[in-house]
Amino acid sequence: MNESVKKTIEALEKHNMKASYFDDSDTAVSYLMGKIGDGATVGIGGSMTVYSLGIPQKLIERGNRVYFHWLESTPEGMDYARDKAQKADVYLSGTNALTEDGKLVNIDGLGNRVASMIFGPKKVFVLCGVNKITKDLDAALKRIKENTYKNARRLKLDTPCAHTEKCNDCNSPQRMCSVTTIIERRPYKTEFEVIIIGKELGY
Repeated sequence: MNESVKKTIEALEKHNMKASYFDDSDTAVSYLMGKIGDGATVGIGGSMTVYSLGIPQKLIERGNRVYFHWLESTPEGMDYARDKAQKADVYLSGTNALTEDGKLVNIDGLGNRVASMIFGPKKVFVLCGVNKITKDLDAALKRIKENTYKNARRLKLDTPCAHTEKCNDCNSPQRMCSVTTIIERRPYKTEFEVIIIGKELGY
């Protein structure tokens, strides 16, 4: 664990958020699966980190009821999954950036992911690769803006950033940056844990 990670964990814990660190993804996923009850309903926010680690499929195969809009094929199914995810026993998400002074910074288009991180589910687990850790809030916002185009391209959106690889603070109908949240302390009715993994994960 490097000094930046150590500093981040200490700051999160001071902010009343539990924080765990794992060098490798497999150990982190095993730990997470052990923290989620077999009968728990699980909501998942749009997250390349959670998706790439194979967590949705592992939960489904184990018998958990999973609400994840990426697994749906129709707009109606996606809306249903988003709604049920916000009321699930457990919610899983990544984060766009995590500061060394213990802030989780996220920018959403629809807002379902950040809303569910803050209120609704009883337990929230945020998975974060070390590439998401930044020095402070300014660096966090800069990092997010510099990487947004990757998601725009993944979703095949026709936004300026998808073409230029730079944030244009656009007014595109498909703009992804509509809602910005900063979680500075644990939402007091939610069990909240950040799992940091010593790998580059997500955007």
